Amino acid sequence: MTIELMQPKLKGKINAIPSKSHVHRLLIAAALYGKSTRIICSGKLSDDIFATIKCLQALGADITVNDGEILISGINVRNATAQMFCGESGSTLRFMLPVVCALGTNTEFYPEGRLPQRPLSPLREELISHGCFVDEVGTVPFRTSGKLKGGNFEIAGNISSQYITGLLFALPLLSEKSEICIIGKLESRPYVDMTLEVLSQFGVDIKVESDSLITINGSSYNKVPDETLTFYADGDWSNAAFWLVAGAVGSAEICVSGLRMNSTQGDKAIVDVLKAFGANVSIEEARDCIDSHSGSLYNITVFPSELRGIEINAADIPDLVPILALAAACAAGSTKIYNAQRLRLKESDRIATVCDLLRSLGADILPTEDGLLINASSSGDATSFRMKGGNVSSHNDHRIAMTAAVAATVCQGAVIIDGAEAVNKSYPLFWHDYDMLNINKE
Repeated sequence: MTIELMQPKLKGKINAIPSKSHVHRLLIAAALYGKSTRIICSGKLSDDIFATIKCLQALGADITVNDGEILISGINVRNATAQMFCGESGSTLRFMLPVVCALGTNTEFYPEGRLPQRPLSPLREELISHGCFVDEVGTVPFRTSGKLKGGNFEIAGNISSQYITGLLFALPLLSEKSEICIIGKLESRPYVDMTLEVLSQFGVDIKVESDSLITINGSSYNKVPDETLTFYADGDWSNAAFWLVAGAVGSAEICVSGLRMNSTQGDKAIVDVLKAFGANVSIEEARDCIDSHSGSLYNITVFPSELRGIEINAADIPDLVPILALAAACAAGSTKIYNAQRLRLKESDRIATVCDLLRSLGADILPTEDGLLINASSSGDATSFRMKGGNVSSHNDHRIAMTAAVAATVCQGAVIIDGAEAVNKSYPLFWHDYDMLNINKE
């Protein structure tokens, strides 16, 4: 799908969509819990979430998606074999791989896009050393068999926090106690914290001994009382970031409602990063939003601002890098984004594709060994700075497509986005919401 955007002007208020990261975790924990769970999850579900639902159903979970909620009865009868169509969802594959090994399910995964080539080491080797067969990376279908044994699992902390999350879901299924030893500094730690928070809500017995050691007692999921649990999906900070940056670099304020300030999502750091850029950010309790399980929800409003270049450590916020690079392109002076080398292993090589996108539109941006260097406008006045526009590709990457859409608001000419449907991976109603905010839309 190709979309042409000619000097759009975004203004107004938008509701945050459900957090993909949070819903992934709630779904898997609920299925392994094995009893009744209800997830309140308004809005259209993304392709990645449907991938996780289909994989859990393949294992025997009974999952029903109704308007605004997901009902899960759990995996009560475990299937001995399963075919899992995980699409392009790295979270689905990396979370479910240890789970099927712990269940002893002989599985064929069918990953798509770049996912078959994305790394699985050292997770794959750890699963093999603990009793399972796991195919070579790049093989489709990607097969696993055997039954996982507990023990000591060593995982490097600087490759993917998803490996640790997958093990945290799987190891409580085993009868014996296990340990996860994290080698080196754990990057994207907030994602692990989110997993630990969700599992604790299901009564799973996990103890964080230190920054490098987590212990997991076996047979933990059955320690929860036999009752229906209800959860409310968090608002998604990762996708809210696109609208918040649009408010800072555009010509009118934008408000995102329904966000939790005490969320474990690392990407809530977008507020602090925008403030560091010099953006005018307002945070107010959303009295018209009710979320009984987690306390207050907030309206975050960002106004057009004069931005200045900064340095950004992206170790815990890699998903924010594409849209922060655009903010940097609209700031006075230079911005350095570092500790972002893992971006080369995402849906696209995001260091390369962010450079390609913004350079095509007229920005001065260079790749570095572990990130990006953006030399931007001389004034930093978001109301007057303009890039030239042009034809760009999403590279089949949802965050590149959404960054291009926001970039169109600061371009003199039209921005034509090829592969605009990539947004369906995480935000299927993105273009609908974009049109709602576009006051220049005829």
